[in-house]
Order: sequence, then C-alpha cells, then structure tokens
Amino acid sequence: LEDRSQRISSINSISALCEKTGADVSEIAKCIGADSRIGPKFLNASVGFGGSCFQKDILNMVYICKGLGLEEIARYWESVVTINNLQKRRFVDIVISSLFNTVRGKKIAILGFAFKKDTGDTRETPAIDVCNGLLDEGANLAVYDPQVTEERMKTDLSLDKFEWDHPYTHRKAKEVEDHIECCDSVYKACEGAHAVCILTEWDEFKTLDLKKIYDSMVKPAFIFDGRNVVDGKHAKEVGFVFYGLGKPLDPFLTDPSSPCSP
Repeated sequence: LEDRSQRISSINSISALCEKTGADVSEIAKCIGADSRIGPKFLNASVGFGGSCFQKDILNMVYICKGLGLEEIARYWESVVTINNLQKRRFVDIVISSLFNTVRGKKIAILGFAFKKDTGDTRETPAIDVCNGLLDEGANLAVYDPQVTEERMKTDLSLDKFEWDHPYTHRKAKEVEDHIECCDSVYKACEGAHAVCILTEWDEFKTLDLKKIYDSMVKPAFIFDGRNVVDGKHAKEVGFVFYGLGKPLDPFLTDPSSPCSP
C-alpha cells in the first residue's frame, strides 16, 4: 500500500509540472509504465488518493520510523501525504482562480464523491477536501454519485462529534444543508452550474452528453476533470473551458490577458 501511495503522489507531483510546461501527464505515465521494472499500474494522475488504508498505513510507517530515530525516512513517507494534500488544494485553487477568482454564490457541479469508482466508500475521499475548500469560499454545490447516499455525503461534509479536532468542525450541519444539493442525475447537477468538477472516475462520466450539459450551464462553462475521464478535445469543441489534470492548459487559462490566468 505504501508503494502504491508513493507512486500516486509521484505522478501527481509530475502533473503539476506538466501543466506549467505544456506536457501531458498521461504520456509521461505511459513512458514510465513502459519500464517493466515499474509497470503502468497506479500511474494515473488524479485529484488525490483516498480510501481507508493508504493514508493510515503511511502515517503508521511515519510513526514507526520516528520511534526508531529514522527521521529522514519518516519525512520521506510523510511527504507522500503532503503531496496528496497539496494536489487537492491545488485543484481547489485552480477552480477558484479560473472562475475569475471567486466562487461565492456560484453553483458548482460535483460529479463523483466516492474515493474510487464501483464503490460507495467515502473514507478519506479527496472529494471531501475539495468540497470543503469550495464551501469555505462560499460556493453552492450540486453533488451526484451513483452509489453514495445523500446522508453519507452530508455527514462527511458536516462531520460528527468525534471529529472535534478537524479544521472544518465549526461548520454546522445546517450550513451544509443550505449549500449542498444532492442530485439523482448528472444532468440535474449540472443544470445552471458555472462549472463541473469530476472527482471520481465513474465509467458513466466517459460517455456524457457534453452538448446537453453545456447548453444547460452558465457561460462561460468550465469542466475541471480531476480524473482525466472526459475527452478534453471534444469538450473544447462543444464550447467548454476545459481543465484536465496534468494536461496542457486551455488557452483561456494561460493567456496572460485572461482575468483567470494563473
């Protein structure tokens, strides 16, 4: 598990470099994975890893290393978690800066809440931190996930009494209720939205009717693909301003004259 987590954080760090240089993280991952000593698995850049094991097991290793006086080794493994947290924060910052430096009062469609496809498991899902980051900035979220229940989503985002030391503890359940709508379809979530954020790689997101979604959204309409499941070329042809994680940035986002240029 530690090795897989390290690979994910490594390719995620490369995704940030790709965005700055115009390279494509998928091509980099393909080249690295062609080396039989490494292999192609767990080299897909994403908004971050989740699940009940990865972070817990890494932090256990950090604790053991520190207890044995292996401070440098502990810092190495701790950096895997640091990169994972950075990737989630970086994604939120890109959404905010792209939407003219504010998401306050804007509807953001969140597609996917589970930590990976084909499960309703939300433990340590990156969607929690991404949604919390957007809620902190005043966004209104419309969330769709085919397996995660509305109760589970809202509980994860409002936190229970045992998570008293979490930085978002101050947010009350009522505040979450006021700013989150849980939808029963992708198209309902996207209707009237300023932007779409894809946070889980559900197969159904690969075959979306992008024209239908685009027509229902506020313009300019944005897609922020945190799992690289959407055909970016097609999305741009439809009219979207498209951000694919670790992909060359859309000219609208890189043009120095653009108000949302980084």
